[in-house]
Amino acid sequence: MAWLLARRDFWGKALLDALIHLPLVLPPVVTGYLLLLSFGRKGPVGEFLDHYLGIVFSFRWTGAALACGVMSFPLLVRPMRLSIEAIDRRLEQAAGTLGATPWQVFLTVTLPLALPGIVAGMIMGFAKALGEFGATITFVSNIPGETQTISSAIYSLIQTPDGDLPALRLVIISAIMAIGALVASEFFARRALRRVHGL
Repeated sequence: MAWLLARRDFWGKALLDALIHLPLVLPPVVTGYLLLLSFGRKGPVGEFLDHYLGIVFSFRWTGAALACGVMSFPLLVRPMRLSIEAIDRRLEQAAGTLGATPWQVFLTVTLPLALPGIVAGMIMGFAKALGEFGATITFVSNIPGETQTISSAIYSLIQTPDGDLPALRLVIISAIMAIGALVASEFFARRALRRVHGL
């Protein structure tokens, strides 16, 4: 998707770009509700998946993964797209004139040069998914052992007597994981950048 938005011009590109980034600007509860309407057992996509493939998303861990994926997708695509747009197209054209097929150009030129953005996007998307709450709780509820995420567990704990200490532990774990993801993102992006430039 990042490559498509960075390298191709087509009718509806602005609309596709807006749809991809929509979860960033919509309230997460709205995104979760739209997922429930679409992927719930009675939704158009959910009913088809359940009836023909036996796949159910609503109120299952798979739905929690889907909600986190939808919410983190814009943060995954954006750095990748910017990284691909920053690549000098003359390098890709040179590879093409030397006989490389479009796939070979993508795999041997574009992908390695875009690696810093790809790594940064993957880690930022992962970090966003860890903290997702609104879409997840709306789409799959808060079922302990099935759909409960760290954020929903903290929410449950702060509403129960004597839940402050366990909630604080989860907050610390969340903060450590988020900081770790950001530091790892920076580390891998710098390492990939050094490798690409031969430093």
